[in-house]
Amino acid sequence: MGEMIKMVVVLTILSSLSGGVLAYVKEGTREQIEMQVLQLVKGPAIKAIFKDASNDPVADRFSIEEDGQKYDMFVAKVDGKEMVAFETFGKGYGGDIGLVVAFDVADDKIYGVGVTTLSETAGLGSKAKEDPKFAAQFAGVDAKGPIEVGNPINALSGATITSRAVCSAATDAGDIYQKLKPQIQEQLKAFK
Repeated sequence: MGEMIKMVVVLTILSSLSGGVLAYVKEGTREQIEMQVLQLVKGPAIKAIFKDASNDPVADRFSIEEDGQKYDMFVAKVDGKEMVAFETFGKGYGGDIGLVVAFDVADDKIYGVGVTTLSETAGLGSKAKEDPKFAAQFAGVDAKGPIEVGNPINALSGATITSRAVCSAATDAGDIYQKLKPQIQEQLKAFK
């Protein structure tokens, strides 16, 4: 019985130490991980949307916290107009689909979208990220209305669930944008 107690105490101490070390490493690498995600996942989508920007939209950013959710807002200036983009998610066939949605602040229309992450079927749902014609359909769509397959977006052939997930993420982004617009406009004053 004494040996068993000794073993339980040793295992408890080792587990506690291991957990503490893992927590320390996670916290210590958090910023590097965020920078890697920014550069390798979100950055390419943001730069593709804002290819004509006169500034670096990945570098020019701010955060807004609302209802316990943090939104990283990326600011771009295109032809003298202010744009803002952030990421939302939709539930696709293979899991969550990350979508960066950019808005023209002057007219409340979607400027562009870019898929950041997805786990969809290769050759079908993966076209949401690969096909520029699919993403181009979102440009000019009103941020205030629901964005649905068929109204005004044409689905990807063989990937209706993926198409609906992207539309859902864009609709959510429009709702979030409308809700946060006063805060966004206040933050944009620092970028003038």
